[in-house]
Amino acid sequence: MIKKFFLTLIYLIIFFNSNILSEENKKILKVGLLAPLTGQYSGLGNSIVYSLQLALDELGDENVFIFPRDSGFNNKEKLDKAIEDIKLEGIKIVIGPIEHKDFKDVKKYNDLIFISPSNIDPNFNENIISIGVSLESQLTALINFIEKQKKKRTIIMYPKNQYSEFIEKKIKKLNLNKIKTFMYNSNPEVLTGEIETLTNYSQRKRSLELRKKMFMDKEDEESIRELARLERLYTLGEVDFDSVIIIDFGHNLKSVLTSLVYTDVDQDKVLFTTINQWFEESIFNENTIKNLYYPSINYEEFKKYNSKYFRKFKSYPNEISILTYDALGLIYYAWKKNGQMQSINDFSFKKKIQGKLGTYSFKGKAVLQELDIYKTEKNKFKKF
Repeated sequence: MIKKFFLTLIYLIIFFNSNILSEENKKILKVGLLAPLTGQYSGLGNSIVYSLQLALDELGDENVFIFPRDSGFNNKEKLDKAIEDIKLEGIKIVIGPIEHKDFKDVKKYNDLIFISPSNIDPNFNENIISIGVSLESQLTALINFIEKQKKKRTIIMYPKNQYSEFIEKKIKKLNLNKIKTFMYNSNPEVLTGEIETLTNYSQRKRSLELRKKMFMDKEDEESIRELARLERLYTLGEVDFDSVIIIDFGHNLKSVLTSLVYTDVDQDKVLFTTINQWFEESIFNENTIKNLYYPSINYEEFKKYNSKYFRKFKSYPNEISILTYDALGLIYYAWKKNGQMQSINDFSFKKKIQGKLGTYSFKGKAVLQELDIYKTEKNKFKKF
């Protein structure tokens, strides 16, 4: 298996670089790649390499070459060696690092430009540009969507964990302080009680019982009809919000959705939205929710990319790999526009750039994406 992997890697390196010697006298674009090509996360590294091969095929420019180097994962020594190898090739721009925690180590290489798929910070960071789908991009898309739905009382919900402070800083940065926030415990047993308090569930349930008693001993037709209507309800009265943004994913997201439904939040009156969805079909199993809205990359392009990738490599890509696919496209655009790669300022584009994920804007030296809004409905993803 190991032998087969190295043969594959050698083939890819040959594929990327076979024409370099014959192109020495031409103006070429050399792009370094930092990825975990060995070890536990080699599958991610391979997926990124394959994705860049697809991007090269689509560019169709024989003057563009990729130089993959194994940077390992959370391995400073490997990362430094990989970057030094890249510098020996005379490369100016690099795709990577994958992890935001590596930013501190690569900043010292200030003669290089790094394009990272990280989604932590959309702002230009010295010599690093992150093109991941940031929380800023997602919240901006959701707030615009919620305003168009004429919702006035939004609440942002997020878990109490190591990312709470990070989320709070993003909310403040986007000037969303006027929107109510609610921090909850990720433990499902505690969570339900917290959401009961948020939705004033006990009082609404008590209000229903009191209302029913008013009609129980009456025999007129109107009272009988009203009592029958009340018997179909679980609570009486509305909650103090008309839309929610849940900053969570996976099982935690499902627990929050289940608790909101359990406390009888009216889905016809309250808009349910979330983030961090990459068309994950397991969300369909949460069938208590009629419609769940979220911002995301272009679904049709995402499906086309996955299909093209599978046809060529007989496997499905890691989600991060599509970001590196777009990274090469952005690098190529900057190279063609500027004639060469000199500094991070070469990416201060005045106009928006269309990528595979969607539309990128680079205002104020920050990378934001104009995301589409999708909803889950009857086990399908539908663009809103």
